[in-house]
Amino acid sequence: MIPSTHPLFWRDAALPFVELRQVLDGRDVSYAPHSHEEWSIGAILDGQSEFLCADRLHTVERGTLVMMNPDVVHACNPSQDSPWAYYMMHLNKEWLAALLREKNVIKTPNWQGSLLDTLVDKTLYEEFIMMCESLMSTALELDEKEQRVQHYFISLFTYLDNSMEPTKTQLPANKLYEVADYLNQYCLEETPINLVSAKFGFSTGYLVRAFKCHFNMTPHAYRLNRRVQLGQQALKKGKPIAEVAQAIGFSDQAHFQRVFKKRVAATPDQYRRSVSQA
Repeated sequence: MIPSTHPLFWRDAALPFVELRQVLDGRDVSYAPHSHEEWSIGAILDGQSEFLCADRLHTVERGTLVMMNPDVVHACNPSQDSPWAYYMMHLNKEWLAALLREKNVIKTPNWQGSLLDTLVDKTLYEEFIMMCESLMSTALELDEKEQRVQHYFISLFTYLDNSMEPTKTQLPANKLYEVADYLNQYCLEETPINLVSAKFGFSTGYLVRAFKCHFNMTPHAYRLNRRVQLGQQALKKGKPIAEVAQAIGFSDQAHFQRVFKKRVAATPDQYRRSVSQA
């Protein structure tokens, strides 16, 4: 039997756009600031926690939904001496945008970020939990699970519509975005940050300060975060942990384990397992 302190993951290759995590006893969970490529939503099931999203700090508790846009740095950790349980779901933003456009919830086929970090709404909260329980259930067929996911997010984003506005299609002129793009593309290389700084015409000290101010991560942490994302993709495909660690630039598997757990709050082995495969 899996201990209640261990996270449970649900995913299925037939529904590749959604991944769900359940934590029943997260009192000892500790997240380092990190980000995801997907749009994310979670429900606090028990206890109280601090939710940092970009530069905004919230205290959240049972009955609260939390939402994170793709690539936004965040961290959610339990308050001291508080029990903590939650569901967290990650959705492919292209799939979500296509669904919402098809149902006329949004007018553009491009992804639009949600503007709320938190939401307290009894109906939407309870319906989210029911949807999560449906995914975890072995009694439902995949097509029924997909329908329930679609129905929920059509309802949620219809509710959020008044708080949504189109995002700009072009980034403001800022050379830091070029640095971030470089770190994404070449995250597997060990290029020293001083050489990255020189490549883009910055001093090392200025780049580290400005990058952290803009992205809420140092360039080094940003690069590690991208490596972890690549590691998650490989682990979901069932690749051996040692092979994944080496492929994403960790010669020491123990180092990979530490970096991964700080950002995912699960070991690579825990993450690789899915209750849908049980």
